[in-house]
Amino acid sequence: MCAAPGSATDPAAPAVQALSEMPVQRLERVGPRVAERLAKLGIRTVQDLLFHLPIRYQDRTRLVSIAELQVGEEALVEGEITEVGLSGGARRSFKVWLRGDQVDGLLLRFFHYARHQLQTLKPGVRVRCYGEVRQGPSSLEMVHPEYRIQSDGADASVEQRLTPLYPSTEGLQQASWRGLTDQALARLEHTSLRECLPPEITRPMGWPTLLDSLRFLHRPPLDADLDDLLQRRHPAFQRLALEELVAHQVSLRRQRLAQGAIQAPRLAGDGRLRASLLQSLPFRLTKAQERVVAEISADLAAERPMRRLLQGDVGAGKTLVAALAALQAIEAGAQVALMAPTELLSEQHRRGFASWLTPLAIEPVWLVGRHKGRERARLLERIANGEARLVMGTHALFQDDVEFAELGLVIIDEQHRFGVHQRMRLREKGGAGGGAPHQLIMTATPIPRSLAMTLYADLDLSVIDERPPGRTPIVTVAVPDTRRDEVIERVREACVQGRQAYWVCTLIDESEVLECQAAEETARQLAERLVGVRLGLVHGRLKAAERESLMVAFAAGELDVLVATTVIEVGVDVPNASLMIIENPERLGLAQLHQLRGRVGRGSVQSHCVLLYHPPLSAQARERLGIIRLAESGFEIAERDLAMRGAGEVLGTRQTGAIQFRIADPVRDQDLVALAQRGADLILAQYPELATPLIERWLGTRELYGYV
Repeated sequence: MCAAPGSATDPAAPAVQALSEMPVQRLERVGPRVAERLAKLGIRTVQDLLFHLPIRYQDRTRLVSIAELQVGEEALVEGEITEVGLSGGARRSFKVWLRGDQVDGLLLRFFHYARHQLQTLKPGVRVRCYGEVRQGPSSLEMVHPEYRIQSDGADASVEQRLTPLYPSTEGLQQASWRGLTDQALARLEHTSLRECLPPEITRPMGWPTLLDSLRFLHRPPLDADLDDLLQRRHPAFQRLALEELVAHQVSLRRQRLAQGAIQAPRLAGDGRLRASLLQSLPFRLTKAQERVVAEISADLAAERPMRRLLQGDVGAGKTLVAALAALQAIEAGAQVALMAPTELLSEQHRRGFASWLTPLAIEPVWLVGRHKGRERARLLERIANGEARLVMGTHALFQDDVEFAELGLVIIDEQHRFGVHQRMRLREKGGAGGGAPHQLIMTATPIPRSLAMTLYADLDLSVIDERPPGRTPIVTVAVPDTRRDEVIERVREACVQGRQAYWVCTLIDESEVLECQAAEETARQLAERLVGVRLGLVHGRLKAAERESLMVAFAAGELDVLVATTVIEVGVDVPNASLMIIENPERLGLAQLHQLRGRVGRGSVQSHCVLLYHPPLSAQARERLGIIRLAESGFEIAERDLAMRGAGEVLGTRQTGAIQFRIADPVRDQDLVALAQRGADLILAQYPELATPLIERWLGTRELYGYV
């Protein structure tokens, strides 16, 4: 148990329930419905509530005269209602005109209003309100401001502290949050909150204590630096961010220690199959590939389970490295499972591996959701009796009826697109000869070093940072869609020269149906304009067999242009394709744009990527397209994407259940990572009793599943 530093325990005092164990239902005005809403945000205890921090603050400490209001600012104003009215039209609204001490007026506009507002907001009533000032057609406006009627004898004082605004959910208003956190803060006066960081870590920083940090952040004083609070640079925020980072580091270190105690099959192999594959290739491995192959080979030959993350830019040769790892395991008599997040990507792997391994008398077995009945039963039997040495597929691999005879190596591609429960289930299929299988996790999304140190401290990291020889850089240009005709003509010229092209359609609407409809319309228009050009259409709603045949035809040169939705991001590898058109690139993140662009530039001919954007562009979109146009390195692009969109968006962790930080930010708080690592080492070495309460506070049950 962590204890508040310096606190004494009186044996005669009655037991006080810890805030980490006190349910929110113990607070006033928290019934079943409110408790259910709080639970949606992960708030079940009073401690959870205290660590649910404001996302921003409002300054309601000063009344501003209507004459001083500035457009775009939030302000607290007071005035007398001079006129009210209902406006008609498409958006009916209730309008209230205020006059201050001078003749200047302000319009309050309510698009959603109740009968009691019509009855109470009348001429002659004095109102104090807070909101954002906007420029209306004829005067300054506030839309749906918070307001309070100032009746005779009402408290005319202003707030004495900055007003917090909390992340919320439907049915919980900001006033409710402030009432709940008032109660939680009051509990701090009578119940200690566990202090889980050793003083050796926090004291040199001169930061406030945990309790003082929480009090400050929930109710900042008047003299608090608002910019520091909003940017989360204040020492109180830093104190909590460090604790969260330490919790993650402790969790990852404990997982790594636990892995070291688990046995894994030693898969040294005799090198026979690997040598045959390397001799059959028309090229040599790059130095980077050779280095990574050696790292993986040493791991597979050890008795502890390999847990290695393989990073590499688009086209860096990760798949060949994975094939060599698979052959080493097969040489040693083990089975290999390769899991990809989509059937499309698993199809790509099946084709690639088959071209390399079929001459070695190794037939990859493919298992996906479409396999049913007798066909599925036959595949499951081959996997269970060990006849299938290499099994490839999607989530179908970890279903209950899939049993391996001697699974020795698990290869997971694009790991961040799987949920932690899914990855754990495949790992639990067991290893050859008992123990756990080795794991090789691949990603074509380069992860910046600062993020990798934070998220993947329990993994060994291998990086392929060298492109295969003979590949020329891709020339990227941004063109407005007003020049669409020129771009279509450019596609025609490429096809006449014997080259192939991709045309990728994206929509701002995330509906797969609408995106597919847009791709179908684009394909129809291009077919009308590009007479004689062989054109195919691929999207997510096609049956897998149709998609497969079209992609095989494109790879074989039987199609000149492939129109596709963003599914082509993980599509075919066609060296003859030298032109990529991406419509509405402003809709996509840098990492996805880089992945799409990587479909070309795989041969020796100069390739081009055209970003066909729809003007006008926002400032952020202009910056994003500028970066992708000038930068070639996926790692540089990943750093910029991370800074612009955050770790959750870049890695997809919000959808997949991987690490989600509540307060810390791996980009903003890079300076704290090294300190967090030292803190984690200190806790495990000298304060092991702090580890579990620290993890329970910040991670809950998520530690049980690991992150890879």
